[in-house]
Amino acid sequence: MPQHNDTPESRTPQDSSAPASPAAAADDTTAAVAEAAEAIARADLEERITALEDDNRRLKEEYLRALAEAQNAKRMADKRIEDNSRYAVSNFAKAVLGVADNLGRALLSVPEEARGGNEMVKNLAFGVELTAKELENALAQYQIRRVEALNEAFDPHFHQAVQEVENTAVPNATIVSVLQDGYVIHDRLLRPAMVVVSRGGPKREPKPAADSADGGVNTTV
Repeated sequence: MPQHNDTPESRTPQDSSAPASPAAAADDTTAAVAEAAEAIARADLEERITALEDDNRRLKEEYLRALAEAQNAKRMADKRIEDNSRYAVSNFAKAVLGVADNLGRALLSVPEEARGGNEMVKNLAFGVELTAKELENALAQYQIRRVEALNEAFDPHFHQAVQEVENTAVPNATIVSVLQDGYVIHDRLLRPAMVVVSRGGPKREPKPAADSADGGVNTTV
């Protein structure tokens, strides 16, 4: 019987192209699934981060907008409080101005020549003058000032023209007579001056900037 030589050299080499074992294939599949799951998780995380950044940006914009609105509302409220404080006496002052008008009319009804001939009339006129001056000082404490309109240029913001007269001796639209004094409180018109305005005169030359810094309206206390 022939004998077979079972030396290592006589063994048939293993084919390298043989299919992998089931365990190795399972490991490869598990690794691929894990890698895919990790990629999905990473993409989901990035999407959530982007969404959170968008939400954060939107909330920040809404906060800044709400803050700006709150600041504007506060400024408006402060302005209303300031105006209420500055102009709280406006209605009362308008009523008091009628008293000032009557005191002025009383003095106009007693000219200087009439005062000189009657001591009682002179004393009465002097008392009316003191009363008018005291009332004017009381108004001045609340920044209420009379508009000096006579011989000034007509300004519709402060004057109310009730009549026009022909007068070529003064520039056109010059106030030649004041029928009722006007008043301002702080920087707001309290009552316009009722005036008579000229027409037919030469064109008025513009005032220098320094003279018109107060809006072209002179006031007196």
